[in-house]
Amino acid sequence: MGIQNQQTQIKITTADPSALGLFGLAMVTLVASSQKLGLTEGLSYVLPWAFFLGGIAQLFAAVLDAKHNNIFGTTAFGAFGLFWFGVGTTWLIQLGFFGETLAANGDPRQLGFAFIGYLIFCIFMTIGAMETHKVLFYIFVFIDLLFIGLALSSFGVMYEATHMLAAIAEMCIALLSFYGSGAIVLNTHFEKVVLPLGKPFGVFKK
Repeated sequence: MGIQNQQTQIKITTADPSALGLFGLAMVTLVASSQKLGLTEGLSYVLPWAFFLGGIAQLFAAVLDAKHNNIFGTTAFGAFGLFWFGVGTTWLIQLGFFGETLAANGDPRQLGFAFIGYLIFCIFMTIGAMETHKVLFYIFVFIDLLFIGLALSSFGVMYEATHMLAAIAEMCIALLSFYGSGAIVLNTHFEKVVLPLGKPFGVFKK
């Protein structure tokens, strides 16, 4: 009697991680913008949200988006997750966590160049967001404004005005990200449009 070979295929489905990634972005920008706007003081209690929500949550979303073969989501969440680890570490240096010598050698202009780099990144990601949905597009528009404000304020260019630009843009990012996260969860859960996200602009894709 011949041996019959049987193959069993198991399909593993992964939930859309966009809601989690946007929630992580919403939380960290909400807390960080409260400090920039002068509603709260200090950086110590911003750090946990930077590392866990801004960093880990978005990196986790990036990994899951990679399983979806979603290059846009993987790149966006991965880049911003790592951004918040970088910012959080910078704040630790400023607060003297790694010693006074390291804190004394900090040059804010280096942060300015880092913000310029992320602004360049966000400009082409904003173009890509045009073919995702309008909420994400406007989130990226405000992220662009955030990095413009952060870069200019780091170089001391019209500090008060550019710092306030960054603060207001960051709060707008938080509010839009909360809306986007909620819309994705509710629309998926109820299998209908509960909160509209806005159709893609259709400039590059028909």
